Amino acid sequence: MDTGGAKGKAKSDINVTPLIDIVLVLLIVFIVMVPGLTKASKVVVPQEMIVINPPPPDPKNLPVVISIDKDGKYYLQQDFIELKDLPDKLIPVVKNQPINNRKVILKVDEDLAFQYVVNALDQIRFASDRAKKETLADPTFQGLDGGDIKVPISIKKRT
Repeated sequence: MDTGGAKGKAKSDINVTPLIDIVLVLLIVFIVMVPGLTKASKVVVPQEMIVINPPPPDPKNLPVVISIDKDGKYYLQQDFIELKDLPDKLIPVVKNQPINNRKVILKVDEDLAFQYVVNALDQIRFASDRAKKETLADPTFQGLDGGDIKVPISIKKRT
């Protein structure tokens, strides 16, 4: 057995061949992986907008407001309404809004359980689907879709 050194001593040089093999394998792995990392989709996080002087509301197109008070009672504008009746009352109001700008504002008390908000959102979605179907069934309609309802949520905080 050859130890490589003089007088039978061990050689102090490092064998770099396995080291080069490992580095080349890692280099190939990274070259293959880099294109896959750049295919991630970009995420746009919504930013909070603060408007100092908001424009006055359009008198022809007043916002539709659904409020839920701290007791879990639902109101359409200022009128008390049962949750099951919400889509029937909401559809005619929403159909009067412009198709690309259908909006319902949901005002919620801060201490309210989330289930009340989820129930209201489900009924608004149901009303949106029905209004959209009725709009698309209208033979005079010339748009691409019936227009979904957008629902900004306002949380009423206690002071």
